[in-house]
Amino acid sequence: MAGKLGLDPRVVRKARRLAERAGRPVVDLARSHTTVSVERAVLRLAGVRGADADGIPWVNRLADAVVADVGLGHGVAVPVFHAMRETGVDDVTVLAQKAAAGAVRFGVPGKQADVTAARRLAKRATGAGLKLVDRRRAERERLIKRWGDPPQRPWIYLIVATGDIYEDIPQAQAAARAGADVIAVIRSTGQSLLDYVPEGATREGFAGTYATQENFRLMRAALDETSKELGRYVRLTNYASGLCMPEIAALAGMERLDMMLNDSMYGILFRDINPIRTFVDQRFSRQVHARAGIIINTGEDNYLTTADAVDAAHTVTVSQLLNEYFAYEAGLADWQLGLGHAFEINPDLPESFRLELAHALLARELFPTAPLKWMPPTKHMTGDVFRGNLLDGFFNLAGAMTGQGILLVGMMTEAVVTPWLSDRDVALQNVRYVLNGAGGLHEDFVPAAGGFIQQRAHQVLGEAVDLLEKIVDDTLLNAIADGTFGIMKRPADRGKGLDGVAKIDDNYFNPVTEALEAPK
Repeated sequence: MAGKLGLDPRVVRKARRLAERAGRPVVDLARSHTTVSVERAVLRLAGVRGADADGIPWVNRLADAVVADVGLGHGVAVPVFHAMRETGVDDVTVLAQKAAAGAVRFGVPGKQADVTAARRLAKRATGAGLKLVDRRRAERERLIKRWGDPPQRPWIYLIVATGDIYEDIPQAQAAARAGADVIAVIRSTGQSLLDYVPEGATREGFAGTYATQENFRLMRAALDETSKELGRYVRLTNYASGLCMPEIAALAGMERLDMMLNDSMYGILFRDINPIRTFVDQRFSRQVHARAGIIINTGEDNYLTTADAVDAAHTVTVSQLLNEYFAYEAGLADWQLGLGHAFEINPDLPESFRLELAHALLARELFPTAPLKWMPPTKHMTGDVFRGNLLDGFFNLAGAMTGQGILLVGMMTEAVVTPWLSDRDVALQNVRYVLNGAGGLHEDFVPAAGGFIQQRAHQVLGEAVDLLEKIVDDTLLNAIADGTFGIMKRPADRGKGLDGVAKIDDNYFNPVTEALEAPK
C-alpha cells in the first residue's frame, strides 16, 4: 500500500526522529524510577499467590511491609529473598502471610555475600515465572499452527462484558461462532483506580468484568474449546491500563492472553493517574508483553471522544508515533503494535467520509506493517439504531478500503444499552457483509493525486510534525499538563498513584527487568 498518499519520506523520517527526541526523556525517567506496581509484578512472577480474608492480595501485603521497613528505592527482591534466607521460609506466599502478621521484618543486607545470595534466589524464583510466560507463548504458537489463524484481515474484534465471568463465557463463545476473531473482556468500571488486582472468579462487575488471574484462566480455557471446535485460534484481550498495569501484564503472560490494551497516556488523561507512575508502569508492562508475544492495543481513539476528530486529528498521529517509539524501546516488534485510531468525525460534516478515509489511510501508510486497531463511531451515536447501523457500515467500509488490521465491531445500540446477543449478531452481519463484498477493495482504492484525501493526509502529518517540534522544545510532560491530548490537563506532580513512585537507589535490583533487558 506504500505510496497511495504520496507522503514525503523525509517528512515521515523527521516525524519519527522528533517522536524519539520527545519520548527519550520519558524513557530515561522510567528507567530511573520504580513503582509499587512494578515491584508487585516482580513478586507475582516470583510466585506470590492468593489474598487474605479481606480480599487484599498477599502480594500487596508483602510489598507494603517491605516499603514500610526499607522503602521502595532498593526494590523488593533483595529484602524479600534475604528475609527468606534469614527466616528459613521457603515459600514466598507464606513469607507474605508472616509479614502481614508482623512476624517478619525486612532490611537490606550490609554484607555483599548476603546481597549476592538474595539476588541469586530472586533470579531463580522470578526466572520460573518468566519460564511459565515463555511456555504460554510457545503454547499459543503451537495452537495457532494446529488450528490456524482467521482466514482474512482485518481480524474482527468484539467486546463482551456482563460483569459476571460465567455469563461472559457463553457470550464470548457465541460471538466467536458468529465470526469474531478476537474477544475483548472489557474491564469493570473503576478497576483501573484500584491499587490491587482482585482475586478469583468474579460475578459482580460494573459495565464490565474484573480483570483477575482466574477470570483470565477461565475465559482462555473456554475460548480454547471454541477454537478447537471452529478450527481457528480465537484471541483473548483484556486491559493492562491503570494502577496495576505491570501486574496485569504479568498475569496475562502467565495465562496466555493474546492482546492487551496498553496505551502510554490513556491512564493519565482519562483516569487522572500520575504521569510518572504511568510511564514507569507502561515501560515495564510492555517489556513483559514483548516477552509474552502479546499484541498491544493503544488508545488514541479515546482522544476523539473529548476533542474534535478533525481539529485534533494530528494529536492522534503524534500519539501513534510516540506509542511506536515507546514500544520499540521496550522490545515490541511491529507485529505487536496495534496502534489505535477511530471513526469519530461528525457525520453531519460535509465530506466526513472522505476525511475519515484520509485519516485511516494516513495511519496505514505511516505504520505499514503494524496491525492497526480501527475503532467504530461512538461519540455521534444518537440512539437511532438504524442510523447507527448505517454509520457502522460506513466504518466497516473505511476499514476495508484502507486495509486496517483489527476491526472493532460497532454496535447500533451504542450509547443506549449494553448490547444484547441479538445486537451483536446484527453488528457481525454488518461486518461480514462489508468484508465479504469489499474485503479486497484496498487493493483498488487509490485516492486521486493531489486530491482531497491526499491533501488532508499531508495537512495532518504536517500539523503532527509541528506539534512534535513544540513538544521537543517544551517536553512531553509539559505538553500533557497543558491539555495537548484529549484536552485533558494532567500535571506531572499530581494524579493518583504518585505516592507509589520512587527514584531507584544505587543498589536497586529488579531481576525481572534484568532478564527482560538481557541481550538475546
